[in-house]
Amino acid sequence: MADGEPPAKRQCREEALIKREQDGDISFRYVLNNDDPQNLIYLVGLKNIFSKQLPNMPKEYIVRLVMDRRHRSVALLKRNGTVIGGITYRAFHEQAFGEIAFCAVTSNEQVKGYGTRLMNQTKDFARTLDRLTHFLTYADNNAVGYFEKQGFTKEITMERERWQGYIKDYDGGTLMECVMHPRVCFITLPDLVRRQRIALDDRIRQLSNAHVVRPGLSHFADAAAAGRPRTALHIGDIPGVREAGWGPHLAPQGPRYRLVLDKGGPPLEPSREVLQVFLERLLEHIKGLEDSWPFREQVAVQDAPDYYDIIRDPIALDVMEERLTSRAFYLTLDIFNADLRRLFENCRFYNAPDTIYYKLANKLETQVNNYLTHHIVFEDDLAAAAAAAAAAAAAAGGGVGAGVGGGLGLGGPEVAQVLG
Repeated sequence: MADGEPPAKRQCREEALIKREQDGDISFRYVLNNDDPQNLIYLVGLKNIFSKQLPNMPKEYIVRLVMDRRHRSVALLKRNGTVIGGITYRAFHEQAFGEIAFCAVTSNEQVKGYGTRLMNQTKDFARTLDRLTHFLTYADNNAVGYFEKQGFTKEITMERERWQGYIKDYDGGTLMECVMHPRVCFITLPDLVRRQRIALDDRIRQLSNAHVVRPGLSHFADAAAAGRPRTALHIGDIPGVREAGWGPHLAPQGPRYRLVLDKGGPPLEPSREVLQVFLERLLEHIKGLEDSWPFREQVAVQDAPDYYDIIRDPIALDVMEERLTSRAFYLTLDIFNADLRRLFENCRFYNAPDTIYYKLANKLETQVNNYLTHHIVFEDDLAAAAAAAAAAAAAAGGGVGAGVGGGLGLGGPEVAQVLG
């Protein structure tokens, strides 16, 4: 069974095997050494499969356990009676648990879902015929994943006195447990899961509209087709958002920062116009830096033939300038910053760390961060500056009122000092 296989796919496989059982292509037999000739034939077939699929197990040990009268086996048979897999376990009836000794499917029949179906059949035989409530097994590193998918866990819930001294300890193995609920029929487990899923889905449909599939947004495509500038789409106008429980009180609040356009100038609300001016000046500043020369224009194919095969989302300063000039792309500082950071990440992804381009990306990013540090002020910093101004004014005897007023006006000299 492939690792990471979705449970739904495993369920479909098992349902297909159930259909094959009904058609007689495969069958499962509960066998033990009771001197019945047919059972002995099945046990010999199981011994041969275990010996071949478990080469590290001594053959004498396998024969002794498979043929032991205290052990039970479940054999997977083809239509012609050939054994192609099975599980052997010892049943401790008084303790109501079983210890799985061997589990294998012949190599040319693996990865077909037999392992899951075989385990479910074994659980049901053990539950109904042997009256067992638990399975224990020591799984090696290669088998832990399989047993986990069959409902086994590394957490042992049985009382230690119930099993200690009854099962064999194996070095290098992981003790695992599976609880078998007495009211669960494991051979019809796929149908049970399907009915539960349908019932849960029906209940969800009564409580929500999660099942409603709406068409994709055409707002931006329609604007482009009509030659209109790109505009923001309010979250409340997206079909289904309000029906899902969204309300204006859940709308994201405005930016919690202020922008400084001029050194020493007042922090300003990031309105559309202020943001546009800020980004224009930031972009001009970046283009004017000496280390920005590799990033000013898009990478030419003749200079790096494989660049656009490796970099799936290219960006350059000239592209950013076009987007900024349209006045419809960079509607928020975050969008601009995302393009800017991708500029550096693309460079570092394509170039080796010891190249000049990689080093320039790091150097330019540091310079950009320094610029942003001195031109973006967050509200928490403003509040701290206002508090400091108030404290300074009070200490100087100027009164608390005057100091707070200057701080909240976002234009006092105290705030300017914070901005640098």
